[in-house]
Amino acid sequence: MIRSVLSRQDIYLDSNDLGICQQALDAILVEMDIANNSEEAERAAAIIVQLYQQGIHDERQLFMLASADCGRIRRGTN
Repeated sequence: MIRSVLSRQDIYLDSNDLGICQQALDAILVEMDIANNSEEAERAAAIIVQLYQQGIHDERQLFMLASADCGRIRRGTN
């Protein structure tokens, strides 16, 4: 269990990977009216990177899955 978690965290993102994550984040910030420098934006970014490291590399899928997570966090229904 620990090895699988560690191996996912050891995946480094290159500039192309970060660009995809940034585009998904930008879309979420606009869609959910989240301030760019807020804690909520940081949580959304962390969710996106985690999803990307888990193998979701499609910008639209990142947007949809991270938006759903952010919506649950906003409603307090983790």
